[in-house]
Amino acid sequence: MARPALKTLTTTKDEFILLCASGRLKDALRRPFRDVLWSDAAGLFSHLFRACRALPPLRQLHAFAATSGAATDRFTANHLMLAYADLGDLPAARDLFERIPRRNVMSWNILVGGYIKNGDLESARKLFDEMPERNVATWNAMVAGLTNLGLDEESLGFFVAMRREGMHPDEFGLGSVLRCCAGLRDGVSGRQVHAYIVLSGLDRDMCVGSSLAHMYMRCGCLKEGEAVLRMLPSLSIVSCNTIIAGRTQNGDSEGALEYFCMMRSVGVAPDVVTFVSVISSCSDLAALAQGQQIHAQVIKAGVDKVVPVMTSLVHMYSRCGCLGDSERVFFGYCGSDLFFLSAMISAYGFHGHGQKAIELFKQMTNGGAEPSEVTFLALLYACSHSGLKEEGMDCFELMTKTYGMRPSVKHYTCVVDLLGRSGCLDEAEALILSMPVAPDAVIWKTLLSACKTQRNFDMAEQIAKRVIELDPHDSASYVLLSNIRATNRRWGDVSEVRNTMREKNVRKEPGVSWVELKGQVHQFCTGDKSHPRHREIDECLEEMITKIRQCGYAPDMSMVLHDMEDEEKEVSLSHHSEKLAIAFAFLSLPEGVPIRVMKNLRVCDDCHVAIKLMSQDKDGILVGLPVVAEFLYGDVRDDDKAWQLIVIRESFV
Repeated sequence: MARPALKTLTTTKDEFILLCASGRLKDALRRPFRDVLWSDAAGLFSHLFRACRALPPLRQLHAFAATSGAATDRFTANHLMLAYADLGDLPAARDLFERIPRRNVMSWNILVGGYIKNGDLESARKLFDEMPERNVATWNAMVAGLTNLGLDEESLGFFVAMRREGMHPDEFGLGSVLRCCAGLRDGVSGRQVHAYIVLSGLDRDMCVGSSLAHMYMRCGCLKEGEAVLRMLPSLSIVSCNTIIAGRTQNGDSEGALEYFCMMRSVGVAPDVVTFVSVISSCSDLAALAQGQQIHAQVIKAGVDKVVPVMTSLVHMYSRCGCLGDSERVFFGYCGSDLFFLSAMISAYGFHGHGQKAIELFKQMTNGGAEPSEVTFLALLYACSHSGLKEEGMDCFELMTKTYGMRPSVKHYTCVVDLLGRSGCLDEAEALILSMPVAPDAVIWKTLLSACKTQRNFDMAEQIAKRVIELDPHDSASYVLLSNIRATNRRWGDVSEVRNTMREKNVRKEPGVSWVELKGQVHQFCTGDKSHPRHREIDECLEEMITKIRQCGYAPDMSMVLHDMEDEEKEVSLSHHSEKLAIAFAFLSLPEGVPIRVMKNLRVCDDCHVAIKLMSQDKDGILVGLPVVAEFLYGDVRDDDKAWQLIVIRESFV
């Protein structure tokens, strides 16, 4: 007759645990569950403690356990201490710790983990040093905690000490140390950890494998990362996201989109992380058609109102020249997320609508939102791109004096760009020399680019020397200096710069323009003959040049920064990559369809004038209808690393 009663008791105990797991504390403490609790107080009180989401009910349960005598049990006391630590009441957790008569390693680990979780590293380290014994969980807590707080070097040091103590890290510790190596971009240490993983037989573990691949990709080792993922027993959304994000972050945006298509073809459904990465790839390529298709998939998946996805969409449409679509995404959201607002401010700035960016910022602050450093960076960028010097300086003062924020070197770079575009070169240099943060090569390159634009060649020579000292292996500084000297026809000095580049094995990034057609990206370099339709492209380009000459176009020979005959210069100018891309687009796209050309470097003055004449021809002799060209610049900080989008589209007038 005892068996039915035992079965009932077991069933009721399971129901009690289920109620606790779902957070239904009141129901769990009603009869008949209270009788169940007393049948195994030491084991069941822990479920009640884990169910607490606030301190008041936890303190009531603590009193309940103490009056019943259950709190004297070490297992129960450990779980009570864990609950206090998780809810941030470390004094109560410490008091409990001191009262446990026979503390075990779990007691120490719980308090160490509580201190780390609440950011008290000093107390955690002190307690760690006092521990009579440690196990793998102890070391895992320290390594993971330091990694989560961004203290990657200290975390790696703890991992090394753990191995010296003879401890064998498990998959949790390995995942943490790999994240640490990824944060440090320390591929050497990462490879050593990889060797240990292989020896331990954990190289086919899904979590460890994904973390290992992530580490390699963050260190720029794309092939090694993908090789790790191919060795895993199955394809998961985590491994797919790792590959797609890795390719995007390492500049292989086309590869990221290809892998996304493959992932969907084998039945792996994308999640929010996937969509954010592939939309970013579309932004990098200005691949509007693919971006629109992915936007449709986002809506179908029901994540079109998720803020990170919407932020990526605003950015993507802006980079593809579709400010109206960015606005539609932005105004379709009712919230006030700072990163989302900053993305729209940046989009306005990217299109030269500085006043709209300022108005949006004012609406944001009037609504009670507190701007962040990211918001001010986007605002300064917008003012810089719109030539709003006074407004930009007011924003900088608002940031530093009203909101009391400390500008980073990126904020100062935007201000230097703002001053440089306004011709205030001496003021810009004085700002760099007086700012409280150490200047980097980028901020000096920004000033160098402004010197070239403002034709202050004496200052440019001085600034170029500073930049080359700070970053001797970046081609941008040498190219700018060479171009400045070529503008003054100082061919001997130009040769000197180029010889220096050869000696230091510094290579200039070639100019590339590309156009998207039916989901495929077509790339062109200056003088390119590799495209299957290159003969048709040359014929179309020749016809285009002939027609814009009738509109007043004359090749700007000063844009050819080589010592050659005028006839050779003219041929070189007419075959710049952006002109080839536009000719291909005229041949390939239906009449009236907007042409979007992406370029990795800035468009030269000659191409700028030529494209404006192509697009603003009133008789429509080129494309049969009135059109207008937009030149949308990317990175404001230096000419040779900036990219530019040219949009030729039907006029709204």
